[in-house]
Amino acid sequence: MNGIPQSSSKPQKKTIYLIRHGETEFNRLGIVQGSGVDSDLNETGLQQSERFFSHYKLQPFDRIYTSALRRTHQSVQNFLDLGIPHTILPELNEISWGEYEGKTSKDFWKDDYTRMVEEWKAGNLNYRIPGGENPIELQSRQKLALQHIMSRPQEEQILVCMHGRAMKSFLCLMLDLPLSRMDEFTHHNLGLYLIGYCDERFEILKTNSLEHL
Repeated sequence: MNGIPQSSSKPQKKTIYLIRHGETEFNRLGIVQGSGVDSDLNETGLQQSERFFSHYKLQPFDRIYTSALRRTHQSVQNFLDLGIPHTILPELNEISWGEYEGKTSKDFWKDDYTRMVEEWKAGNLNYRIPGGENPIELQSRQKLALQHIMSRPQEEQILVCMHGRAMKSFLCLMLDLPLSRMDEFTHHNLGLYLIGYCDERFEILKTNSLEHL
């Protein structure tokens, strides 16, 4: 089955609105966040969340899934205020960037980041930032989140809010692509990937859509 961990209940059809959280001040200042920095949306991020809500407020979401980090909750707060059921899945948290979390992304981080991306593209998925997670560990926990989401066939329209690097891995998981291809997926604060699921396969219907912004 394309990207889905085995479960006892296999939904026949599902539409997933997969978004990255809105902008934080850490994003604006170029400070590394990861899973260990629980930052809030800044004014731009709040405006992005308002625009996304205005565009999709009539979409009949059955449930909203977020990571455990505040920036994802704040990005969908307007939908939560409508009373749409909400489930927090820590397995959707951003990758851990280890010793770089909370630090400004200066040249030494950029050099290490570039090397990391090249290692991952070459298939060295055990490579990690010092003290952080590698892609295998990230996707391992994401499989639990996907299994939970896909085990609920009654939820046909869902909104999932997560994080940039984690989203790249999650898309590979759904589409059954090797993690070495993660960086083929671009992302933007409050950008949308629209994913259809039918006949046990996922399909991207919109890629990093910003039409609502």
